[in-house]
Amino acid sequence: MSARTIEQHRTAVATLLAPLRDSRATETLPLSAAMITARPDDYRDRTLAEALTSPVFLPPFDNSQMDGYAVRAADLRTAGPTAPVTLTVAGPINAGDAGTPLAAGTAAPIMTGAPIPAGADAVVPIERSDPPRFYPAHTPGTVTFSAPVSPGTFVRARGSDLGSGDRLLPAGTLLRAAQLGVLAGTGLTELPVLRRIRVLLVATGHEIREAGTPLQPGQIYDANSVILGQALQEAGCTVFARPCRSDDAADLLAILADAPPVDLLITVGGVSAGAREVVRDALGPLGVGFEHVAMQPGGPQGFGSIQLPGAQRMPVVTFPGNPVSALISFEVFLRPVLRRLNGLPHPDRVLHRAALAEDLESPAGKHQLRRGIRSADGTIALVGGASSHLLHAYAAATVLVHLPVGVDRVSAGDPVDYWSIDD
Repeated sequence: MSARTIEQHRTAVATLLAPLRDSRATETLPLSAAMITARPDDYRDRTLAEALTSPVFLPPFDNSQMDGYAVRAADLRTAGPTAPVTLTVAGPINAGDAGTPLAAGTAAPIMTGAPIPAGADAVVPIERSDPPRFYPAHTPGTVTFSAPVSPGTFVRARGSDLGSGDRLLPAGTLLRAAQLGVLAGTGLTELPVLRRIRVLLVATGHEIREAGTPLQPGQIYDANSVILGQALQEAGCTVFARPCRSDDAADLLAILADAPPVDLLITVGGVSAGAREVVRDALGPLGVGFEHVAMQPGGPQGFGSIQLPGAQRMPVVTFPGNPVSALISFEVFLRPVLRRLNGLPHPDRVLHRAALAEDLESPAGKHQLRRGIRSADGTIALVGGASSHLLHAYAAATVLVHLPVGVDRVSAGDPVDYWSIDD
């Protein structure tokens, strides 16, 4: 049987996970600075679950845009350089003050954000008055103006940003600083947000051990749980990592049976054609299919859905176990669909093009992805070789170079397509 193309497998995975968009539950977060700073991960990259309308006007009252004098524009109608108008200074109005009505023939010192007093309809900046400074509070005095002012000058009108009952934010809005700020500015105390997609991540292998554990011959530290755990969180998911340090199918099934409720299972390793492939052995009989995709690294792939006792049917995506294969598989097949489902921006990597700095050979029957660095001169220099165990080279890379099926050689100076991965 011929290998699947990358696009065929991407489409299959996206179709498998599409129902998660409609089955997402909603949860409520308190909207307060104390909670946002105390529990930042709860608020990072959250998506609004429903459209919200404003319960108030923003701003809620006419207020001053400048430090200056609140005046009646009619009082300064005849003001000019040769015929200045002098007004009596009224009591000052600070931000947070209620203010008192402004009588004709008076000007009230007013601070930025303070309410425009009844009767006033304009603000003259302090530097355009004579004297160009405020008197000490409640000190009698006069102030002179040498130019007229139009009604509404330097006045932030009530509701000029948002009216009461206006659409505040639509459903699906990604909540960043400005969005959270405008919600808080309306006095809302709760945020209806989509619950993050919950992922059970199971890295498998009899050889893997947790960092800090002395290694015996043949054992390695578990990098895959960290690699994909972080990558999944960056894609907006909540992750439960439960490594399976065994090649026994019964052990993997026991981990699944004891796991918390999740929306998606991702496994790493145990999907090739070896004698003991734990993921194949455990999940194949439950309905997960295994394919070979024409890509390097990351050829062995699997997907499907399983039904565990007492649980809902759950989609499953399986990746090969070499760390570079696992991470590239995530980049190609899962990152775009998860970011799209979680409402995050830029779900798809942008394909750029630049000249390669060196000669390169690639298997013509596979879409090869090589790690590289974009140099200062704009060319792409490769990092490490094609092998899927070269994780250190991946960590140094800033781009993934694409060599499509049918390309067996690229010469130095030839253009290649690449993704930037250093964002």
